Amino acid sequence: MYIFGSIDKKGKTMQTDMYRQLQKQLDQYSMGFPATESGIELKILQYLFSETDAAMFTALSPMLETAETVAFRLNRSAADVAAQLDDMAKKGLLFRLKKGTEAKYGAIPFVHGLFEFQVKNLKPDFAQMAKQYFDEAFDWAMQSSADYFLRVIPVQESIDVTHAGASYEDAVEILKSKPFIVVTDCICRKTADLIDHDCGKPLEACFMFGSMAQYYLDRGMGRKISLEEATDILTKCREAGLVTQPATAQNPAGMCNCCGDCCGVLRALNKHPKPAEIVFSNYFALVETDECTGCETCLDRCQMEAIHMNDDNLAAVNKDRCIGCGLCVTTCPTEAIKLVAKSEAQIRIPPETMAEQMMLMARKRGGCCNTGLSEQQLND
Repeated sequence: MYIFGSIDKKGKTMQTDMYRQLQKQLDQYSMGFPATESGIELKILQYLFSETDAAMFTALSPMLETAETVAFRLNRSAADVAAQLDDMAKKGLLFRLKKGTEAKYGAIPFVHGLFEFQVKNLKPDFAQMAKQYFDEAFDWAMQSSADYFLRVIPVQESIDVTHAGASYEDAVEILKSKPFIVVTDCICRKTADLIDHDCGKPLEACFMFGSMAQYYLDRGMGRKISLEEATDILTKCREAGLVTQPATAQNPAGMCNCCGDCCGVLRALNKHPKPAEIVFSNYFALVETDECTGCETCLDRCQMEAIHMNDDNLAAVNKDRCIGCGLCVTTCPTEAIKLVAKSEAQIRIPPETMAEQMMLMARKRGGCCNTGLSEQQLND
């Protein structure tokens, strides 16, 4: 039985139980939403959700449903349920898919979902809570699922044209394949700007596609752009030293451009001693020492601290840390660095669809079918 807004004599305990139920539900989705000793995860949920909205969320699943279906299950007025679901969609507390006059609603993960959906109205207090939560628990959750969440694709200029990769390894080809493109601000850099620092890198740098892009448009979280503008943004992001990371699928619903000091995923990877082992990437950088002049340009370009100067004051790559983005290759004045494909045995092919990606992520986390996003939320 779902309780909407009622608190018995136990008061606060009953309220805490509701938010704990919500936390456990979110922990089944995507990269999870693990509990902490400090309880910061509950403070985040209390900040985002009223008790009635928390109760409504726990009555939903990632499978999209009409308000009438939800109302029938909860024995409530369809009009009242529709109004509440629409209000929650406006606050970024669930996913809503509109088609004509019909709307369907579904539960969403913390990432990608509740956290990113606050980009329009991000406040310092929420940004600070999010940072604390990432530091205490979510960085570890991202490390454990990073390879099935986002993958690294190289700057195409860093790859030998005689060994061109597949289209899913080419960011421009991914953009070309999409019926329409929406660009939005990077929630990670926006969070860092509010509480830590402004890295100075492009803020409008995240692309959304398909039904997810439409949701961003509906909420005013992004704007629709042409392929030409998207390609221009991509170029500027790479010039600024951002790593291009689409979702780990051949047909992704989104693509980010990330920096090592702000991006949640890259920051989590940076804390790992061997990020190359836990990231989805098919390349690594290699230095031709005879060509290296020791200019150190590559040091600033690397987002993973994978390059250092050796005893001869020449650049050297730590293959345990290199994620194969190719940013160092494109700015080397002597072309001393090149991007090399991993061995055939190490090459990984991303799943064809986002639904398959999320299923693999759920299995890796020990779940079964709780992917955190439905087919309709994922597909174009």
